[in-house]
Amino acid sequence: MTTITTRSGKGSALSFAEVDGNFTNLNTDKIEGVTSSVDSEIALWSSTTGKVLKRASLTGIVKATSGVASAASAGTDYVAPGGALGTPSSGTLSSCTVDGTNSVGYRNVPQSGSDKTTSYTLATTDIGEFVGVGSGGSITIPNSTFAAGDIVSIFNNTTGNITITCSITTAYIAGTDTDKATMTLATRGVATILFISGTVCVVTGNVT
Repeated sequence: MTTITTRSGKGSALSFAEVDGNFTNLNTDKIEGVTSSVDSEIALWSSTTGKVLKRASLTGIVKATSGVASAASAGTDYVAPGGALGTPSSGTLSSCTVDGTNSVGYRNVPQSGSDKTTSYTLATTDIGEFVGVGSGGSITIPNSTFAAGDIVSIFNNTTGNITITCSITTAYIAGTDTDKATMTLATRGVATILFISGTVCVVTGNVT
């Protein structure tokens, strides 16, 4: 702490040595390092002397470790846009994951669009959902479209049987070892397709 010599009352002026000492002391303990500033800009200590300031040049999110400021790193100090939680789009989150790899699923099984009343080829947008089939509709399972672990369910919402065409290389009915080119889904029946790979699937449910 700088010591400044003063006198109380009138007629008791400081000596030249005391005035000179005051200027020396003030000059020794003054804060240096900047000649201008920007309103609301952060000032940081420069070095460890406790006398020199510097203008902060950090941009973005700032973190503090034991009082020392530094720039925060996306993906380490906070979730980066487009990262595990995804980017909000029209009020929803896309590409969300529970652990950085596995997608967040549903607590129910939503319907993919409306009932299909013409021939419909399954698409990756149907994954995790059920496809309803109305009067005049049928289903085709495409080849080299889905990946291992993808699941799509089909509901026959008609009074008659519908045809599932298996364009995929290999399609089994669960519990059998016969490759099927077509399958029949019974009226009001449900079939669930589990893709083993892009070219192999297994179908369970009310199919023959």
